[in-house]
Amino acid sequence: MVTLKEISAAVGVSPATVSRVLNFDATLSVSAQVRRAIIETAEAMNYETPRNRNRAAPSGLTRLALVHFLGPEQELGDPYYVGLRLGIERRAAALKIEIVKVYHTDRLPDAGLLQGADGTIAIGWHDTTEIEYVAKHSRNLVFADFSPKDQEYDSVEVDLFLATRKILNALIELGYKRIAFVGWEERPEIVPRGGPEKRCQAYMDWARGRGIFDQALCVTAEKTEESGHQLTEALVASGAKFDAILTANDNMAVGVYRALHEAGLSIPDDVAVASFNDISVAQFLIPPLTTVRLPSEEIGEAAVDLLVQRAGGSDIAKRLVLASQLIWRKSTRQPK
Repeated sequence: MVTLKEISAAVGVSPATVSRVLNFDATLSVSAQVRRAIIETAEAMNYETPRNRNRAAPSGLTRLALVHFLGPEQELGDPYYVGLRLGIERRAAALKIEIVKVYHTDRLPDAGLLQGADGTIAIGWHDTTEIEYVAKHSRNLVFADFSPKDQEYDSVEVDLFLATRKILNALIELGYKRIAFVGWEERPEIVPRGGPEKRCQAYMDWARGRGIFDQALCVTAEKTEESGHQLTEALVASGAKFDAILTANDNMAVGVYRALHEAGLSIPDDVAVASFNDISVAQFLIPPLTTVRLPSEEIGEAAVDLLVQRAGGSDIAKRLVLASQLIWRKSTRQPK
């Protein structure tokens, strides 16, 4: 029987940390990388928590295939998707379901692998060819963080258009008048001919609806910390007037912070900053970052539950939309 001490020695953390991670202690402050290392080490060593030992899988599912639209290195660089996968793993572990992971490559997933699982959870955006292929070879199928246009598939996601309007309206109520947006353009295969990502499009629609859209305040590049830095540098250098910046994710916000500090601008006295995702680093920035929490782990958990329902005989496709939450910190004024 594998012990917590053996796992802690393999990862290089304390047994207490291993125990809290494997028991999904939400109050534990630990990086996504460490959490991932502990969970994957425990899986590799076939560790079972005492409460799960000698229990049969209550769901009727024994194995699910996890098909990711990102490669492993890309996923590791995006804490949002790490959290989503951890949510799937947490719920699957509680239900005694084995997971087989399939990360994105230039090839379609192995058909035999999909057919050998009781169901498939597909994470993120997939094109029509991939959707049809995965559906053809999967006994049951659920999409997480993406809803195909065809309503015959179960899916779980967050309404990013609604979440964007929510934070923008809240910033206006706090007295901010000229809000810039720092985001990215989607790949042509996701948005025809390329185009604004959902949060960017929501920002433009919102600003145009209020009659305040200024193209100079809506800037896009790649979704990286360095892009956030470069785009903000360009905004400041342009002389454009703005009193707040909304970024499309927290990684870009880190670059925005750096550019504003280098320009001698104070956050939030000169420029407020708000963002999306609420990754672990957000609360440790100086000042801590106001952000829209997108429930990535809960999306993963709900996807497993939908798969269990589908495997149990449900024949009506369900599309779940989970709520976002505004997390107010000191990078903006505070609501009363």
